[in-house]
Parts: sequence; C-alpha cells; structure tokens
Amino acid sequence: MAEPTTDADGAEDTDAAAARARKEKIGRYVFAFLFPFVMTVMMVGGYLGAMHAPSPKDMPIAVTGPAATAQQVAGAIDAADPDAVDVRIVGDVDEARAAVDARDVAGAVALAPDGASATVYTASAAGASQASTVTSLVVPPLVAEGVDIAAEDLAPLPQHDPAGLAAMFMTTGLILAGYMPLSLALSNSPDLLRLRRFVPVLAGWAAVCSGVVWLIAGPVLGGIEGHGAAVFGIGWLAVFAVGMVQLLFTRFLGPLAVLLGMLLLMVLGVPASNLAMSIHTMPSFFGFLHGILPTPATGEALRSVLYFGSVGVGGHLVVLAVGALVGLAGTAAVDALRKRRKPDAAPPQVTMPSLTGSATAPRPAVRYAVLGMFPLTMVALMVALMTAGMYKPMPREVPVAVVATDQAQAEAAASGLDESMSGMFEFSATTSVDQARAAVAGRDVVAAYVLPSAESPSAELVTAGAAGMSQQQLVARTFDQVAQSQGVPLVTSDVAPLSGEDSMGTVAMYLGMGWIMAGFLLAMVLGNAAPDLIRLRRFAPIAVAWGIVMSAVVWLIAGPIVGAVSGHFLALWGIGALAIAAVALFSSVFVRLLGIIAVIPIITVLMFLGVPASGGGVSVYMIPELFRALHAVLPMPAAVESARAVLYFDGTGVGGHLVTFLIWGVVGIVGAAAIELYRSRRDRGEKEPELEIDTPQQEFDPVP
Repeated sequence: MAEPTTDADGAEDTDAAAARARKEKIGRYVFAFLFPFVMTVMMVGGYLGAMHAPSPKDMPIAVTGPAATAQQVAGAIDAADPDAVDVRIVGDVDEARAAVDARDVAGAVALAPDGASATVYTASAAGASQASTVTSLVVPPLVAEGVDIAAEDLAPLPQHDPAGLAAMFMTTGLILAGYMPLSLALSNSPDLLRLRRFVPVLAGWAAVCSGVVWLIAGPVLGGIEGHGAAVFGIGWLAVFAVGMVQLLFTRFLGPLAVLLGMLLLMVLGVPASNLAMSIHTMPSFFGFLHGILPTPATGEALRSVLYFGSVGVGGHLVVLAVGALVGLAGTAAVDALRKRRKPDAAPPQVTMPSLTGSATAPRPAVRYAVLGMFPLTMVALMVALMTAGMYKPMPREVPVAVVATDQAQAEAAASGLDESMSGMFEFSATTSVDQARAAVAGRDVVAAYVLPSAESPSAELVTAGAAGMSQQQLVARTFDQVAQSQGVPLVTSDVAPLSGEDSMGTVAMYLGMGWIMAGFLLAMVLGNAAPDLIRLRRFAPIAVAWGIVMSAVVWLIAGPIVGAVSGHFLALWGIGALAIAAVALFSSVFVRLLGIIAVIPIITVLMFLGVPASGGGVSVYMIPELFRALHAVLPMPAAVESARAVLYFDGTGVGGHLVTFLIWGVVGIVGAAAIELYRSRRDRGEKEPELEIDTPQQEFDPVP
C-alpha cells in the first residue's frame, strides 16, 4: 500500500522544481549572451587575423629558359624577396604553362632562347589579386636584369564575371545550405535527424539547393555560363558532405554544433578558400586547411570547371566525398554506441514547435515545409543579392576633378574625357591643385587628374587609397591610358594611403561587420532564448550596455590582439557602441513579430543588402544603382564609412553616419513600443470580463 504524500513532501517537490527552473533560466540567460559574444569574436578575430594585411609567402613561381639564364633570373627573383617566393625551374615553356593552368604555380616566367626577353604567364581566373601579386614580384627583378617583358593571361576572367566572384558567392551559398538547417531541425523536427531518415532527406535537400544556386547564378543573373550538369553535381556533393559532417557535430554538441560549423566552414574556410584572396598570401596554417576543408574544395572545384576545363577538379571532389563518408560513418558509429549503452533512451523532444513564433504547434507537414523554406530562402537571398551587388563591378559616374592652369582648358579637357568615357565618370573642372587635392582628401571626388603645364611637364593623378582600393585601381588604369594617349608621363600621389596593417583596405569593413553582427545577434538570440528580456523596458538598457561592451571587445581584437588598428579607441568605441545598440533595437522589432524567422529580413537588410552597398569590398561607384541608393541609408555602409573616416580621414563625415544609426535606433524603439501597446490592448480586450446585469427579482408570497 502506497504511503500518503505529506505536505512536507509536496513542499520539497515544489522547491526542487523551483530550483530547477531557476537553473534553467540562468542557463538560458548565459547562453543568450554567450552565443552572440562567441560568434562576433570568432568572425571578427578570424577574418581580421587572416586577411587584414595579406602578403605573399612562398608563392610558387616557375622559371624556364636556357639553363644558365634561367638560373640567374630565378636567383634574382628569389633574392628580391626570399620569403615571398618559392622559385622552381621547369624544363620548357609547355611545362610552365601547364603548371599555371593546373594551378600548381601562381605564375611562370618563360625566357627567350637569347635570354633578352621573357613572357610572364598568369591566370586571372585563379584569382585576380594573385595574378597582380605575381606581376609585382617578378617584373622588377626582370627589369633589373635588363629583360624585355611581355605578359600573357592563360585563363582570363570572362566578361560575364570580370571580378571572378561568382564562384565565391555560389560556394558560400552551398556551404550555408549544408550546415544551417541542422540546428533548426534539432529544435523543431529532431525526428528528421535519425540517420536512416536524414540521409535521403539530405540527398533531396542537396539537390534542391544546388539547383537553386545554379539557377540564380547562371540563368537569372548571368554570373556563369554553361557547365550546368557539372556545377549541379559539385553543388550537390558539397551540400551533402557538409550536411553529413554537421550531423556528426550535432550528435556531440547539440545546438552548439553551429558554432563549430561556423568556425571550420566560414571563419577558417573562407580565408583558406583561395577565393577572396590568394592562399599564398594567407598565414601558412591556411595552406594546410586549403587541402582538407570543404569550403576551399567546393570553391576550387567550381573554379576548375568554370575556368580551367575541369583541370584539377578530381582532388577537390575527393575531399568532399571523404567528408561525406566520414560524417556518415561517424554518425552511424555514435548512434550504435549510444543505443548499446542506453537501448531504451527516449527520442529527442521538440523544443521549438513553431519557427514563426506562433503559440500553437503547426501540423507536421506545415512544420517540415517551414523548416525547409527558412534556410532555402536564406540561401537564395544570399546568393542572389550578394552576387547581383558585387560580381560585375561597372564604373558609373565616378567623380573626378580635371585640373589645368586655365579654366577654359580644364573644361575642354573634362568635356573631351567625358565624350570618350560617357557614363563612366563625372568630370568637374578647376584651376586649383590645392582645391582638387582637398576634394580627394574629403572624398568629394575619387581622383584629380592634373594636366601638364609649363612648370610641370608631367600629368599627375591624385587619389586616396584609403577611400577604396577598387576605385583607386580603376582610376589608375584609366588615366595611365589617358596619359599615354596624350603622350605625357604620369606621376601619382596618394593623399590618404592605406597603412601597412591594412594593405587591402578591408579593416573598416570587418569592424563594421563586427558591430552589425553584435547588434542583430543579441536581438535574435535573446528573443528566442530569453524572451522575457526582449520587452522594451528591459531590452533598451541591455542593448546600450551590450553595445558599450562589445564595441570595446571589437576594438580590442582589431587593435592590441590582431594589430590591424592603431589607436582611435574612443572614436571607434563610441561609434561602435551606437551602431550595435541601434541595430539591436531595430532587430528586436522583427524578433517580436516573427520569432526565429526574423533572421530572414534582419540579415537580408543588414548583411545581404548592406555588405554590397557598404563600399567596403567594391566601390560604391561600381555597384548597381539599387545598392548605390542604399549606401546612404543602411547601417552597414554607415558603419564601414564611419570606421574608414576615423582611421584615415580625421573623422570627416562621421556626423551624418551617426545620424543614420540614431534613426535606425529610434525606428526600433518606436516599433517595439507600438507592438507592446497593440498587444497590451489586445490582451486587455481578451481578458475583459463580461458585464453582469443585475435584474430585480419579484418576491412572491408563499402559497398558503
């Protein structure tokens, strides 16, 4: 006979339940702040640490020609910068060309039989920055040796992808499709992660995502032409391989597996990919990762098919296939071991029945459909917007000042240049060199072209490298040709050169990305892990405090730890704190309305539209009109331009960007307040008790 439960036993159970609830609440709070902290630190530290100042290290270069001359030239190239190059002598021109085509070397020098001339072979499709680096390494020693130089690009980039970025954005989309759905499925539909069910689901998912990525990059945007079957096959294998490995990570780490996936696939995978920057300019550790991670394997396989006639694709496919097999075998082994230890273990529970924030769980079919459409929409938007914004940079109305000693001469020269380059540049005329230089330094114009005069027989091109490397390279190429056509020498001057620790001008972009990420990640994670903290009265001070702390953390990484930034603490700290708080407040509105699905509009506005519009990667004068218009209103461009102004332009123009942050923050506050007011009134209406009307009762005398 069971003993009756006493009041004391009930009180103990209640206390234990309360203690468990407190621990669970504390755990959710810790996770809500720790997750965005780790993500931000990981992304900013990883990208800045690897890519803030790329420099060649053991870049392989082949030399061929008469034995004695080849040895002499190889020695001269090596002596010019021994740490930068790894010079090897090959048998003949065909072998040198084949090595470049197979990407076994970054470039080659083929000496003529008399040793008086040479051809420098590069492959722009293997990386435009790598080709220019090869040229900068080999041309000066050849000139010093008195060798006449010709250049040949063995794999030029096609006109439909002049920057070679299509493969990079396709790779990013495919990798995202592989790892993103796992953490969602674990919370929303854990039954799909059973191995026997997951493998066919993943196979179908990989086919859908690969087809969507190819459709957007190819037929829709025109970033690639042809190779449909090969691109689809590579995409399918990439998504399947990443998904299988991510499943194995999920078995060990649960929802935190997304952090390990981000670390390997994005933080380490992107610098190791050889897509954005040459792998030979990254720290040596990334050279090892280049041969084993799926991100570089996917990118190099696509590049092989698109630009090199599939030369070298096999090795990269092997990396992906091995990854898929390791994930499959590893997951099967883990499942078997756990089943042996706990044969009666309960299946994982659904912890997030609705991804849309609904209080009621949808039917399984609806739940699965939403689970699939969520990451598929993210992949499609990322590939479409990032590719459309950056893959085909075209100069449009780039402002350039033309300077001459006489106003009429300056106007005539500007008019002539405008006729020959209609639409590309917007020319203005002036007679003051000082005013023109001030306009360049103030970023009112991209460059100033100073015509030769009696006092100065050379033309001069004045630029500001810190305002954007892509636009500086554009005007340098253009006006070098202009000077040659005019038959005058050209000298260049840089009124705002990039620092040695920011040789590509990307530090401002990574600072801005860190600020924006810290803001929206806080709102997204807090809104789902600790929803009681997302109410405006609580969240507003949290967002401000978070901005103050995380802005200091981002500066600490960029400055003392990585060495990409020197000084400017107070300015960058204040700007970053405002940017983070404003983005967090704005993002909280979508989180309140949509739940975890809010990640779609938040990241679309702040990153997928914001990064191309920022001018951090491609000049704002070289992107489509939509993104150029967004440059003036989105937080990401404001963050990049603010950081750039502080680092290189004495803070000129920061005020307008601070206003942008304030507007976004105020919009967030007003939106959150409106949501709370509406819901408060709705809830009061639902809880309003029905009015009871007292009706008088007639009294009757009892019947006698």
